Amino acid sequence: MALPSPSYSITLRVEAPTGPRTTTDIVAAVGATGAAVTGIDVVESTDSGMVVDVSCNAVDGAHVETISATLEAIDGVSVRQVSDATFLMHLGGKLEVRPKVNLRHRDDLSRAYTPGVARVCLAIAKKPEDARRLTIKRNTVAVVTDGTAVLGLGDIGPAAAMPVMEGKAALFKQFGGVDAWPVCLDTKDTEEIIMVVKAIAPGYGGINLEDISAPRCFEIERRLREELDIPVFHDDQHGTAIVVLAALINALRVVGKELADVRIVVSGVGAAGSAIIHLLAGEGATNIIGFDRTGAVHAGREYVDAHRRWLAENTNPEGFAGSLKGGMAGADVFIGVSAAGILDGSDIEAMNDGAIVFALANPDPEVDPIEAAQHAAVVATGRSDYPNQINNVLAFPGLFRGLLDAHATAISDATLRAAAVAIADTVADSERNPNYIVPSVFDPTVAEAVAKAVQDVARVERERAGHTVEPDIDAAAPQFSATVGG
Repeated sequence: MALPSPSYSITLRVEAPTGPRTTTDIVAAVGATGAAVTGIDVVESTDSGMVVDVSCNAVDGAHVETISATLEAIDGVSVRQVSDATFLMHLGGKLEVRPKVNLRHRDDLSRAYTPGVARVCLAIAKKPEDARRLTIKRNTVAVVTDGTAVLGLGDIGPAAAMPVMEGKAALFKQFGGVDAWPVCLDTKDTEEIIMVVKAIAPGYGGINLEDISAPRCFEIERRLREELDIPVFHDDQHGTAIVVLAALINALRVVGKELADVRIVVSGVGAAGSAIIHLLAGEGATNIIGFDRTGAVHAGREYVDAHRRWLAENTNPEGFAGSLKGGMAGADVFIGVSAAGILDGSDIEAMNDGAIVFALANPDPEVDPIEAAQHAAVVATGRSDYPNQINNVLAFPGLFRGLLDAHATAISDATLRAAAVAIADTVADSERNPNYIVPSVFDPTVAEAVAKAVQDVARVERERAGHTVEPDIDAAAPQFSATVGG
C-alpha cells in the first residue's frame, strides 16, 4: 500500500567525489530504496569534489532515514543536510492578513480609521444587520476546532491542530474566495466551546466546525445551529456526506442501479458515518446497515447515545445483527469511514455484481484498493494517489460561497443534497466511467456549481421564511448613503 508521496518530499544535499558516474550512482542508490527521484542539481563542483542536491519523494520518516543511510554507505559520499519540503512550506504558517484598501495619505487614514470610521460604527449600531455589508463578516468563516479528532491522528491538542486549520483556511480562499481563519480552542468542554463560538460569532458570516471528536461534535453543532443566526457546518460530518453522495450518484449511474434499490453497508457510525447515512436516507436510500466496532447497529440492541438510537430505529430494515464481514454478503455498496485493513478481497467478492466500494479510511483504506478492484465495478478512496478521491474540498468552499452570498442563516438537508447533486453533475455523461465519478478538486467549475445550487436553495428557504435578501453593496458611499445613513 505504502507508496512515495509528495507529503514526504525531501532534498538531500550530498557531498561526493568528482567522477564520471557520481550523479548516476547517487540517483541509482536513492531509487534502489524505493524512493521516487524528482530532480538532481549540481550545487558546487571542483576538480576533486562536488555538492549535489537530490530531490525525491519518500514513503515515511523511516524511509527518509534509509535513503540518507544508503547514500552515506557509498564510498566518499556524505549527506550534509536533509530538507523536508512539507516543513518548509509550513515555516511561519500558511496564512497572512492583507488590507483590501490602500492607505497612502492622511485622507485614506481618516476614512479607514479615525475619525471617519466612527460614522460607519454608528450606522452599524443603528442597524446591526449592516455589519455584514460594511465589515469582513460578509465573507469570513471561523474554522473552529479543539484538536480532539485531527485527521487520523486523534486527540493531539489545539496547537498541533493549527497546521490543519491553516490549510483548511487556505483551501477556503483558493477554491471559494472565502476568507477563513483558524480558531483553535484550548478546551474540550462542550458548554465552553459553545459559549466561546457564540461570543466570537458577530465577527463571522459562518462557522465551520472541524476535527472535534464524537459524540460531542453532535451536541456542539446542534446547539450552535439553534442559538446562532449564521450557518454552522461540521465538515467532518456533512462535507464528507456531500461528497460521498455525489460520488455514489455517479457510481450508480455507471453500474445502472438506483439508490432506492441497493443494499448499502456503512462501516463506522461516528461523525462522518452518521452524517452519510442521514443524507443517503434523505435522498431515498431504503436499505442501509451501519456497523460499529461490535457489529451491526440494529433495533435489538440498547444504545446510550442518541445518534445510534436514531440509526437503530431508522436503518437496517432487515434487522441484520451480525458482523461487518457477514453483512458484506449480498451488499451493493460498501462505504468505509472506519479503520484500515478490516476487509479483504474475499469480502468484496461476496458483494453483488456491479459492487461499489468507497474505502475512505486515511491514509490506509479499509481494503486494499487494488484488491477491491478485482471484484468491484467502482472503487473510491480518500487518497490522492488512486482514482476517485473522495475529498471534502469538493464541497465546503462552494458551499460556504453560496451560503454567504445568499445571506443564509442556517443549513438545511436540502442544501446539502443540492450541493451533492451539483458536484455529481459536474461530471458530464461523456466523462463518467468507473475511474472518474467525481471531478478533480482543481476543477474551477465545481465550486461555482456548488455555490449556485446552494445559493438557489438558501434564497428560496429565506423567502419562505419571510426574509428578504438585500443585494450586497460593493460600490462607493453615494450609492448606499441613504441606506446606512449619516
